[in-house]
Amino acid sequence: MPNASPRGTYRAIAEMLRKGIEEGAFAEALPSEANLGVMHGVSRNTIRRALKSLEAEGLLESSAGVGWRVSRGGDRRGLAERMTDLIVEDALAIGDAYPSEARLCERFGVSRTAVRRVLAQLEGSGLLDTVQGKGRTVRALPASARRP
Repeated sequence: MPNASPRGTYRAIAEMLRKGIEEGAFAEALPSEANLGVMHGVSRNTIRRALKSLEAEGLLESSAGVGWRVSRGGDRRGLAERMTDLIVEDALAIGDAYPSEARLCERFGVSRTAVRRVLAQLEGSGLLDTVQGKGRTVRALPASARRP
């Protein structure tokens, strides 16, 4: 990948992979991390960072022994959007318990790392609150759920 900035290389690769996914270039599994590194002329860590960013968006999932593959779900919304919409879909009110990390991983078919990243975003935006020893609760409703 000539002429790419060292800090943005993984983003450029993630964008190329995203386009490939949208165009159907990867029917099931993606090439291995090592092969992707050779194809793009970058290290495996750079490839892994690009893949992790696509996993956080809900486009890819990692399977032990299989590698990276396109997420099976037909929902192309990002993980953050799906986890935010869960508040409305499950009719949660302010103060209600938000699902656990394990349930979110199972529901969305993503890694615990991806779920934790989005939970941190939701907490930072003020939608969720964490109570030590009790889990997460809904602190505010998303803009889409608020009445005019």
